[in-house]
Amino acid sequence: MISIENVSKWYGQTQVLHDCSTKVAAGEVVVVCGPSGSGKSTLVKCINALERIQQGRIVIGDDVIPAPASRLSAIRARVGMVFQHFELFPHMTVLQNLMFAQMKVLRRGEEDAQARARGYLERVGLSSFAAKYPGQLSGGQQQRVAIARALCMDPSCMLFDEPTSALDPEMVNEVLEVMIELAGEGMTMMCVTHEMGFASKVADRVIFMDEGRIVDDCTREQFFGTTAQCSERAQRFLSKIISH
Repeated sequence: MISIENVSKWYGQTQVLHDCSTKVAAGEVVVVCGPSGSGKSTLVKCINALERIQQGRIVIGDDVIPAPASRLSAIRARVGMVFQHFELFPHMTVLQNLMFAQMKVLRRGEEDAQARARGYLERVGLSSFAAKYPGQLSGGQQQRVAIARALCMDPSCMLFDEPTSALDPEMVNEVLEVMIELAGEGMTMMCVTHEMGFASKVADRVIFMDEGRIVDDCTREQFFGTTAQCSERAQRFLSKIISH
């Protein structure tokens, strides 16, 4: 589904990704974790060309990144993205937020777009919020709207960039529950998160990054197992996360 091949990226003179390579199979759930500044979010944003790579390539199905500008909208439509800060249009209702990209990017008719929007709002438990504006919703509700909006585009895979880090602790579970359901239904997912409980329950693989490099790329059992099969750096990271 996704192949990341020797990807490197710089911001000016600063290299933020160093020769990163990994693959995500169809139906696989991969969690990307690591300390702040390790390149996790940058790597995920490169997958749908929100960040430009200077070396290497990313293959998503039949598409290759770097890609011509004319292909970027199509690539982003098939790769759903959920951000840390929701990125909803504040002047549009929840329903309008879900319909907008369907009509503009996929050229769906209004009736079809609305039907899909309402269906996915029901899917995330927010069917009664269609006429509300984002500012009238809690953070957890806004993030569930953002997930529904991404699903409306019929993505072949979903990327999550720290989707719970901006939420109050009591709102985290309502977002994670939707993500767990998606994983159980076979959605291909790559998720940047510090929620190790979610990772240990749902992830097929765990990628640990540090200083722009993929240090570990292993199964959930290898990463969280009682007999350490991941790097010493990852073990130190895990001990600090779990102890807090």
